[in-house]
Amino acid sequence: MSDASSTEQSKTEPRFVAACVQMRSGRDPLANRDAAVALVREAASQGADYVQTPEMTSLVERDKASLFANVREQDEDVTLAALRDVARERGIVVHIGSLAVRNGDKIANRAFLIDAEGAITASYDKLHLYDVDLPNGERWRESNTYTGGACAVVAETPWAPLGIAICYDLRFPALYRALAEAGATILSAPACFTKQTGEAHWHVLHRARAIETGSFMISAAQGGRHEDGRETYGHSIIVDPWGKVLADAGGAEPGVILAEIDLARVTEARGRIPALKHARPFTVERVGRAG
Repeated sequence: MSDASSTEQSKTEPRFVAACVQMRSGRDPLANRDAAVALVREAASQGADYVQTPEMTSLVERDKASLFANVREQDEDVTLAALRDVARERGIVVHIGSLAVRNGDKIANRAFLIDAEGAITASYDKLHLYDVDLPNGERWRESNTYTGGACAVVAETPWAPLGIAICYDLRFPALYRALAEAGATILSAPACFTKQTGEAHWHVLHRARAIETGSFMISAAQGGRHEDGRETYGHSIIVDPWGKVLADAGGAEPGVILAEIDLARVTEARGRIPALKHARPFTVERVGRAG
């Protein structure tokens, strides 16, 4: 695409300022709520139109009994209510990366999209549960506590369709391709990523998902050592459709990052490498003899 046509495209396609809020949520839901509200307001004061918070914004807790003691039904969640108020107050879109909410005898890891009037316009339950054994001895079994979702979600925003995902979902490229094929031009993976796996995979996975789909990737993250003993990687990140990192919050400290999202870059990237259009159906044939 020529410079002239690229400039013309930029005039006709939306632009907005996106922000990621990096947190270090602990065991006190009220303290976490106040931290999230302050950081979202800070992002808005810096010019953000869309603000995303990390996975488990309201509570990071490994102990199952303490987790259940502090989790409420969606309608009773104080962080959800507070961030709806902030969205309305500042006239911004707020994407809560996720909250732990009661779902029968388990908990849903649920994301929310809130419009500038404070209304919930979409929600999404994390599809893929983190049941892993890591080389440093960390063992995680989310399926013991959480219910997995059953439906991927593409949500409308004032600027473009947003594909909503959470943390471990990032490792499933078919999900992101499906979101892009369903119209999403902005994708996400707000996270509570472990430090060990983040150091190895966080950046490359984000750049890969952006490049594969020709989409923006926007992911707020938890960072640092939490009250429950876990250590998360941080590095809230915004990546453009060509795989360029536009903003990175760094490791452990809470804070805000911002970047301008020029949706003409999606058209440009998908025009240069139309991988979404070039996909062909195929079968897999396994050949040869074992042994």
